[in-house]
Amino acid sequence: MAKLDEPLRNLLGARTAKVLATGLDLHTVGDLLHHYPRRYAQRGDLTDLDGLHEGEYVTVMAEVTKVQGRTIPRAPGYLLEVTVSDGHGDLGLTFFGRKGSYRAERELSPGTRGLFSGKVTVYRPRGGGRPRRQLTHPEFRPVAPSAAAGEMAREFAEEIIPIYPATKGLESWKIEECVQIVLPQLDLGPDPMPELTLKRHGFVGLAEAYRGIHKPRDWAELERARRRLKWDEAFVLQIALAQRRLAASALPAKARPRVEGGLLDAFDAALPFPLTEGQLEVGAEIAEDLSVEHPMHRLLQGDVGAGKTVVALRAMLQVVDGGGQAALLAPTEVLAQQHYRSITGMLGPLAQAGQIGGAETATRVALITGSQGAKARRQALLDVASGTAGIVVGTHALLEDQVQFADLGLVVVDEQHRFGVEQRDALRAKAGDGRPHVLVMTATPIPRTVAMTVFGDLEVSTLSQLPAGRAEIRTHVVPPERPKFLARTWERIREEAAQGRQAYIVCPRIGAQEGEEEGAPVLLGEDEDGARRRAPIAVLDLLPRLEEELLPGLRIGVLHGKLPPDDKDAVMRRFAAGELDVLLATTVIEVGVDVPNATVMVIMDADRFGVSQLHQLRGRVGRGTLPGLCLLVTDAEPGSRARERLDAVASTTDGFALSRLDLEQRREGDVLGAAQAGRASSLRLLTLLKDEELIRRAREEATVLVDADPELEGSPALAAELAALLDEERAGFLEKA
Repeated sequence: MAKLDEPLRNLLGARTAKVLATGLDLHTVGDLLHHYPRRYAQRGDLTDLDGLHEGEYVTVMAEVTKVQGRTIPRAPGYLLEVTVSDGHGDLGLTFFGRKGSYRAERELSPGTRGLFSGKVTVYRPRGGGRPRRQLTHPEFRPVAPSAAAGEMAREFAEEIIPIYPATKGLESWKIEECVQIVLPQLDLGPDPMPELTLKRHGFVGLAEAYRGIHKPRDWAELERARRRLKWDEAFVLQIALAQRRLAASALPAKARPRVEGGLLDAFDAALPFPLTEGQLEVGAEIAEDLSVEHPMHRLLQGDVGAGKTVVALRAMLQVVDGGGQAALLAPTEVLAQQHYRSITGMLGPLAQAGQIGGAETATRVALITGSQGAKARRQALLDVASGTAGIVVGTHALLEDQVQFADLGLVVVDEQHRFGVEQRDALRAKAGDGRPHVLVMTATPIPRTVAMTVFGDLEVSTLSQLPAGRAEIRTHVVPPERPKFLARTWERIREEAAQGRQAYIVCPRIGAQEGEEEGAPVLLGEDEDGARRRAPIAVLDLLPRLEEELLPGLRIGVLHGKLPPDDKDAVMRRFAAGELDVLLATTVIEVGVDVPNATVMVIMDADRFGVSQLHQLRGRVGRGTLPGLCLLVTDAEPGSRARERLDAVASTTDGFALSRLDLEQRREGDVLGAAQAGRASSLRLLTLLKDEELIRRAREEATVLVDADPELEGSPALAAELAALLDEERAGFLEKA
């Protein structure tokens, strides 16, 4: 009998095990059983061929409608063309050479149904004939019609056939054969789920679930299996997160309660605008967290422009009032400098300790980046080490050994997804005795289910209300079939500039000879539908066209990640001061940049950016009382997945709605963070959007169980399951997260 950790070579032989290992990274019985079917087919149902995309590796169920072989004048001298259909659309199968065509000619004839596997390509005839989707030399398995009649024929036609994620040389039906060899030999031992949990939710046993997912007799059995296996994924993950929360609550931290008459009170009194109800509510939650003797771990999320920086600054001032220091970690120098200017501007005299005009209760704000001048850096390091600087803003440079804090009480991480676990942990370690409070900020709204899983060890605060007076932003797609729209884009920028307003133009990359900077989108030679595409538009390539042809006479500044820090800062200062009409940039302006006079955002090759990134870029305009305009320039054709994504972004400015769309398209990644090291996702069946109720129940039940039995001593099988999930790498992630 085989356990889940049994090597596949012991059951399938060394040759087959090697193919599974190299082709799909499957090494053990558990790996194979968790390689679940992607979908299921019935002999009586054919695959919708219209849903196939160029470049995909597919397995389809279809019926042969035409077989035609002919000699051709060039090698290999013979071509066999087979047409298969789902009754609506057609797909071509192409075989070259007598030897390569022999089996297909023998086994495929009109009326034959079968499974066909291969990569979808498109044959485009010379002379402009109709393009034809095809599989070249596909693997296939005929599904013979039943000679039986009546009930037996119906059962045969309704048999469920699993279709597995496959790869070249390892077709779906070969994986199915391996699974069917392993299943009868399976010995799972005690069920890892507590018996009361199984009874309360009506779950089937684990062995039955594995049989039901891989060889279901009917759709009801498949659904029972999926429900149980989804629960296992959700529950074990929530156990890990519940243990994290319990451990965090036991750690020591210095309490920083609010101090009457301190910096925070002075700041609130000087604010030129009222805080929103949401800002006050979230501020009260954070103030309470800071007042207790265990570390705060809170996620502050809010849509673009919701006022997160003010909330974070008030938390920092509360810590400074309590005798501590606060560090704000930003992902780029542009954003760090923007935060520094914004914070010092909002504080005014409160940031001028020891200076003429400084307030009596003032502190200092220090900026530390990787490439600032030696003199400025020495002074900043001294202010931080002595405690003179109560607030420290910086990039990854804050993590360096020479940066020493007098009393680090709060770490604020902006746009946390830009940082690895080790980086956040390195900054937290600078607190000395105890642990600092941690506030993680993101301007990418997060669906509730993601908050319960990806950020399940954090308390979550949400700012959904925008400050009064924020202008609307209209978004339009500038498509290839409307060339006049692109001409109108440049005209609109000129009109705005004539009224004293400003515009951003964003490109995916810097220049033809430059590598992409951190945060740039992945640039591929094919689009999402597998079609070849041109090189992406680059800042340095577009600049001469703007200056000479498209926007002559306008003052254009350039900003990208390869510029020296002083040059970046100078460009941003000139743009903020209104000395530039247009800022041509890469995604370094994605977050944090705040110029209320900027009214137009043009995103070139917008289809090369993700939904959240587009939403972030759009948020750079409409930041004052002037309405904003965002134009998404694309070559994506109508009906393509890229175009559907752009149309969705154009249809709403609701970041929370777009975050759900983004999650649907990207899937979840590895919710334990191991994806940072290139690992595959630990979620195989569970989908964070569709399984919200199941995740909620798993979280509640896991919390109760861990509170009663933190080390799972009463559930040894569940503890073993947890240990299998939390291998050494993931355990390290959770320890640092």
